[in-house]
Amino acid sequence: MSALFSKSSSSNSSKPNSPKAKLKFAPKPTNLKVLSRYVKLNALLAIIGAVIGLWALQLVFSYLSELDSLDDNYTMGEAIKYIFYRSPYFLEQFIPTGALLGAVVGLGLLANKSELVVMRAAGVSVYRIVGWVLQPALIFVLLALVINQFVLPHSNQLAQEINDEDNSSLVTSVRGYWTVQPRFESAKDGSAKPDGSDILYIDYADVQGNIGEVKRWHLDNNGNLQSAIHAEGGKYIGREPIDTDSSKPSEQYRYEWQLNNMTKLMIGQGFESSQAIAPSDTLSLPFAPESVYLLTRKAEDLSLTQLYEHRQFMRQQGTRSLSHELAFWQKLLSPLSILSLVIVACSFVFGSLRTHSLGLRIVVALLFGLLFSYVQDLVGFVSLATGFSPLLMVLLPIIASAILGGYLLKRQM
Repeated sequence: MSALFSKSSSSNSSKPNSPKAKLKFAPKPTNLKVLSRYVKLNALLAIIGAVIGLWALQLVFSYLSELDSLDDNYTMGEAIKYIFYRSPYFLEQFIPTGALLGAVVGLGLLANKSELVVMRAAGVSVYRIVGWVLQPALIFVLLALVINQFVLPHSNQLAQEINDEDNSSLVTSVRGYWTVQPRFESAKDGSAKPDGSDILYIDYADVQGNIGEVKRWHLDNNGNLQSAIHAEGGKYIGREPIDTDSSKPSEQYRYEWQLNNMTKLMIGQGFESSQAIAPSDTLSLPFAPESVYLLTRKAEDLSLTQLYEHRQFMRQQGTRSLSHELAFWQKLLSPLSILSLVIVACSFVFGSLRTHSLGLRIVVALLFGLLFSYVQDLVGFVSLATGFSPLLMVLLPIIASAILGGYLLKRQM
């Protein structure tokens, strides 16, 4: 790399006062292009190595943790399949820290060979070098967005089908879709009078209209349990118009599902009970199958566009889900997280290696990446607990790290 500068310096020393000597500065942009490719390649290879290294460690630790869960039903092959389906999630989680660590290693190796000093002496600014390092990081920004949008919704679902801890629970899990529906019965004069309410739980739904386990508890007007219904699944059969002129989509149609293998438990006033089995029954909901699918999925299992659709749907209903809003902003702003960490990584490298060794800087970068991840989780919990704006809470650590990186870079100027 020193040949790039020696060539320019030798040309500048000959005939400094002649007009032709001024023309010899023309190769400088070409030298900068070569330098740019050199720095970008070093940063790219270092970031790839860091991300793959952290990812591989997580896969090994996940494999070791799954060994304790092996039994006759959950075999070694299923454990390996589970880890394979979870691997995109692990990769996406370690991209920010890997970008931070890789940028430190890539620039640190250049600084260790005094190549950064030569670049600075040749007039290349710190901000230009930082810009060169940010460009390879954009590749991982796009990779994280692709994984979030197209891979994670399917891989997380496949992993959940293999290792579903909630299936062994004796009670209904918190996941899925819960709702309370008012119930009415027809009076003699044709009017509808309240008949208590139904508590409805749907375990799973897909975009084709199939639903999983369904449970429904009917309470009377005094809150006493009257009946409980359990169905193994259901299939979407169509919609029935109610008020197509209404401005609210939930009041325009009633969407119906046919429940299969239904068991009904009736509870009398004296707490005597009777059980009946029916081959099928009908379930009516004010939501389309696509909306039920969004409501039954965890926030981390939805893509960025699905989280946006969920957010718009909840707005139409006059409610909100902080967990889904938080996941939406975290995935949308994840590129800024990666870029801010790369800026911090660059600020760790510039300076004399005599003061702090490269190994120490790598350790500090790794600790900062872990701290950034913990702070992101902490502000997320604060948002869920207090109701503060998820957008603001997600932006706080990103802005703080970017300001810190900019301040440290300015000190190196």
